[in-house]
Amino acid sequence: MPAYGMEEKQIGFLLVIDHSGKFLRFEDCRIDKDTAKTFLVKKMIGRTSAVAPNYLYDNSSYVFGYSTKENGKEQQCFDAFKAEVESIAQQFPENDDLKALCLFYENSRDEILNELERDTLWSEVIKNLGKKFSFFSFRIEGDTKIIAQKREILQLEVPVSSGDGTSICLVSGIKGVPVETTTATMVPGSQATAKLVSFQVSSGYDSYGKKKGYNAPISEAAEFAYTTALNTLLSKNSRNKFSVGTRTFVFWASSSEKAALQAEDALFSMLGFVENTDDPNANIENVRKVFNGIYSGSIKTSLDDKFYILGLAPNAARIAVAYWSETTLRDFAGMILQHFDDMEVIDTRKEKRPYMGLRDILGAVTLSKKHTDATPNLPDAVVKSIFQGLPYPYTLFASAIRRIRAEQEVSFYGGPCRVAIIKAYLNRLNDTNNKKLDIMLDEENTNQGYLCGRLFATLEKIQEDANHMSTIRERYMNAASATPAAVFATLLNLSSHHSEKLNAGAKIYYEKIKQEIIDKIMSDGFPAHLDLQDQGRFFVGYYHQRQDFFTSKNVNNEQE
Repeated sequence: MPAYGMEEKQIGFLLVIDHSGKFLRFEDCRIDKDTAKTFLVKKMIGRTSAVAPNYLYDNSSYVFGYSTKENGKEQQCFDAFKAEVESIAQQFPENDDLKALCLFYENSRDEILNELERDTLWSEVIKNLGKKFSFFSFRIEGDTKIIAQKREILQLEVPVSSGDGTSICLVSGIKGVPVETTTATMVPGSQATAKLVSFQVSSGYDSYGKKKGYNAPISEAAEFAYTTALNTLLSKNSRNKFSVGTRTFVFWASSSEKAALQAEDALFSMLGFVENTDDPNANIENVRKVFNGIYSGSIKTSLDDKFYILGLAPNAARIAVAYWSETTLRDFAGMILQHFDDMEVIDTRKEKRPYMGLRDILGAVTLSKKHTDATPNLPDAVVKSIFQGLPYPYTLFASAIRRIRAEQEVSFYGGPCRVAIIKAYLNRLNDTNNKKLDIMLDEENTNQGYLCGRLFATLEKIQEDANHMSTIRERYMNAASATPAAVFATLLNLSSHHSEKLNAGAKIYYEKIKQEIIDKIMSDGFPAHLDLQDQGRFFVGYYHQRQDFFTSKNVNNEQE
């Protein structure tokens, strides 16, 4: 990461000048519409409303005195930047680059703007003002580096602060010079100047005459360390972050050992950001292997190794901490493995898709199948369940059932994922009255909802084999899952007619399954009503029985 006093800054356009200070052209450093090349430059000044130029780079108001807002400070900002250039040049009188830059600023603001407006990129420059990368610096024609990143003219010693004197830093506990304002640490959806730590002036937060950061002192060293680290985690190509809806999560391990690095990479893969088109399940299996190794001890870790997850939410000019988790690396691995176990269900599809990732789980319970359409608080709740081993949110469970009911389909359109969600939710409940749901068909499970689901799947399969079509699912599934007593008499009557069209072997096979299930139904008949939890067990039982038909060879043997 950048050394003390430095930062990686996106700079959208460079002003290319020659050694005589003549403007030659703009150089476009944009990568796409939202990002630009980064340059290692001196750390940006934490500005408020006061005029304060940065070190040989800045926005258009400072570098050439132009702003689309026209707030009347353009000339003041331009003069301040020009004075800063002259001050730096005086400290390095032999530097040719600074001499050329001083010659450039011998021209007036109007003369400079007249030259810049003739350039072919001027319209692009104006169009992109206000974006995250709308900063400008200088490059000498024929040089490979911009002036602002040349180490021979960078002043990296710790500046002497004229602030509130030496205070105990609230982060490190060491005495140091506190910062007045902190560096911007923008997350998607927030303003470019958003900060994790900031204070509103004259709004009741000031105490004992202290203002801004002096109310809660953070030393310059600690402020540089946490803002640099956070901006690195939030950078575009970072593999230590993921976003869901309006939330941005960053994660890291306390150690730089192999196990910690593997855990970070595995979590990134698990969350669905690394695509493997040849084998969609390869990433999930690699994640399971890594966390299993950490938890079992085959991948060596220390008891002191920690794993951290920070959830951030945009909140106007500030950043809100929406989630925080700190645990040992081994315990974290155990919770990830528990999530795998809870979410695992049998899947007989040829092209299996992983459904343990956060995006897949959230997408399965939305109409559009997109995770971005999930209800606002749901991502946070699911993250807590996965990373802290808490019960899965009721909203997730209810949404999965609602989508199954709306589509009247369990096996397709994300069916395995929805069944996995229902199974995981029910198994994490503190429920001693009902048996936990298995990965595949459990003939020992006597829950009435589960049995009704199995029976419905059997009756549907009989109709499919007899008529090569299924109509009872569209007509009766919702009613069967909520009020079994009202519809199963009709369904069993229909099934007897469908069975007449089967050959003797198939008829016997299905009759055995029906009898095995009905024998476990309560003596007073089918339940009049199933609560939502047993409705969930109905859909799991239905899914398990359907998958068993696809994997069982007995039916084929009987039919032969």
